[in-house]
Amino acid sequence: MDLAFTPEEQQFREEVRAWVRANLPPDIAHKVHNALTLSRDDMQRWAKILGKKGWLGYGWPKQFGGPGWNAVQKHLFEEECALAGAPRIVPFGPVMVAPVIMAFGTPEQQQRFLPGIASGEVWWSQGYSEPGAGSDLASLKTRAERRGDKYIVNGQKTWTTLGQYGEWIFCLVRTSTEGKPQTGISFLLIDMKSPGVTVRPIRLLDGECEVNEVFFDNVEVPVENLIGEENKGWTYAKHLLSHERTNIADVNRAKRELERLKRIAKTEGVWDDLRFRDQIALLEVDIVALEMLVLRVLSAEKSGKQSLDIAGLLKIRGSEIQQRYSELMMLAAGPYALPLIREAMEAGWQGDAALGALGGFPGGVVANAPLASTYFNMRKTTIYGGSNEVQRNIVAQTVLG
Repeated sequence: MDLAFTPEEQQFREEVRAWVRANLPPDIAHKVHNALTLSRDDMQRWAKILGKKGWLGYGWPKQFGGPGWNAVQKHLFEEECALAGAPRIVPFGPVMVAPVIMAFGTPEQQQRFLPGIASGEVWWSQGYSEPGAGSDLASLKTRAERRGDKYIVNGQKTWTTLGQYGEWIFCLVRTSTEGKPQTGISFLLIDMKSPGVTVRPIRLLDGECEVNEVFFDNVEVPVENLIGEENKGWTYAKHLLSHERTNIADVNRAKRELERLKRIAKTEGVWDDLRFRDQIALLEVDIVALEMLVLRVLSAEKSGKQSLDIAGLLKIRGSEIQQRYSELMMLAAGPYALPLIREAMEAGWQGDAALGALGGFPGGVVANAPLASTYFNMRKTTIYGGSNEVQRNIVAQTVLG
């Protein structure tokens, strides 16, 4: 096992770094580095910049319009984007549904849907969870009844991330009640502008509406929007979830946020507290260990060996690390981490560099203001994408049989 990057890979990293730093809008990078709210326009702007370069679908093979990068190149691209302050690519289109369309869609579906995903023009949402079907996804009840050349869809999805921006949504729907629950599920692509689709934002503790409820009331969906075979959707969902769980780990964002944690600790005067610095050191060790695990998988793939199916393990460790760095940031900032007044946060009320010349404000850096928001938001990471309790069972079964 060789965890060192080759000279060719280092050159690739430098090329990616130079391009990202030259093309990433500074105002977007500022928001990312300071955990300020990204608008739809911010996320879409970066997606279209990547799309124009041909890098939004950076994990795609060349036959579908991607760069055809290997696993190491994809990792280096993700790392350079994260460290530069680029927003995370909204994964629902390029990272999640696109691989399903490539693997199980018809040539017509591939020609119809993939170009809009690759360019960043079409915003996709995910329709999996329901009020009574989250971790137990197989118990979903949203129904799709076939009538001639259409499906009539009725039901509800919830926790639909950024669904208020969605133009298309990929959904798991029930097309049969016979046999095991998993055998009666199908995978449908639904135009969110269709009559009968209603999106209702859910306001969270931090005041954001990141997630939504989506209602389907006699929504007509053409049969040609069915991916693969009817009642085989569970197979396609598992293919997609492996991409989602690996994406959740996001070791590169953890490395960037670790540096932000250190910056906040120094600004707030707790860096010299040895007990607090011990906690930062423990977190850094775990981030390095997670990175080593990722690199082991990359090394195995590069050498042509079958890598372990460790998506669940990556999800467990990555999500727990995200919660830990958000907690430590809160502890470092103390009371100044608490305010959730959006207008004040966006104005940089806690000592933005532009205001520092005028005497500054209590609490140090602008990055402190959204810390409570980040903390609250990270509570979900051990639940979505398959709860960590369920993932531990899967890992145990894989290891112990």
